[in-house]
Amino acid sequence: MNNLINLKNISKSFYNNKKISVLKKINYSFTRGKIYSLVGPSGSGKSTLLNILSMIDRPTSGSLSISNKVVNFSETLDNDKIRSEKIGIIYQQNNLLTDFTALENVYMAHLSLTNNKKEAKHKAKIILKKMGLKSREDHYPSELSGGEMQRTAIARALINEPDVILADEPTGSLDQSTAKEIFNILYKLKDKNRLIIYATHNRYFANMADCKLEMIDGNIKTINAKFKQ
Repeated sequence: MNNLINLKNISKSFYNNKKISVLKKINYSFTRGKIYSLVGPSGSGKSTLLNILSMIDRPTSGSLSISNKVVNFSETLDNDKIRSEKIGIIYQQNNLLTDFTALENVYMAHLSLTNNKKEAKHKAKIILKKMGLKSREDHYPSELSGGEMQRTAIARALINEPDVILADEPTGSLDQSTAKEIFNILYKLKDKNRLIIYATHNRYFANMADCKLEMIDGNIKTINAKFKQ
């Protein structure tokens, strides 16, 4: 299998008067070209795992490899560059900058890779059009619907053509109809060279993945897979 991300003995603990172990020696490989869903109750470690996969947070122990290269969590500048180039992140709360238009929110993500503002704006216009937001590119987040804001957030995550898309409850704040719309967009992003991982509490959306993973007692259990690992 063409593994893009490998976890080896990944553990994560927090200390608040006492030690709380959230992730416990996780060993797992994520395959390029597949979509994975993460399920489990609140507090089971889904967001913690996604934060480690995106290198926003570092594990207490263990190693993370991306494209067969072990991540050094101390190299923050290098990791910021890897994140900008290879990883697109979609949050439940879209985290759009309220003082900037949809177009500006999207193209600024590309400026992390290049200082060419003209190129960044051109790419942003193309991807917003694909998201059905051509007529909304000059609108501020407060002028967009919940679904439009989340589509803008997806456009922002995609502008650098990432190998990995990580989504943490991307439809948690949306109504069911709009949530289906967003997930349909997410599934159209599947590509043989791309890996998509999302956390969800919605059983219907979880079952749409190639592989459904459950967080249990700090570890990962495969509970449904449409492909062989």
